[in-house]
Amino acid sequence: MSKRELAIQLLDEVPEYKLGYVLAFIQGLTADESSDDAYCEMLYQDYLSAPAEDKELVSLKDAAKMLGASLDV
Repeated sequence: MSKRELAIQLLDEVPEYKLGYVLAFIQGLTADESSDDAYCEMLYQDYLSAPAEDKELVSLKDAAKMLGASLDV
């Protein structure tokens, strides 16, 4: 199975409410550098319009930990 066929197969398994994220990501991959701002704006608008239960909040301390940094000074 080709990578394209696998991607299409996996896309069929993505829940409808997550398709906006997939679409935004794919559009970002196919966009040129001049449209990067538009892509970022679209991601931001998708985030703003997403239901609250789809938004995962992470504390600053946990985010730093995920990135391998420390907030201890």
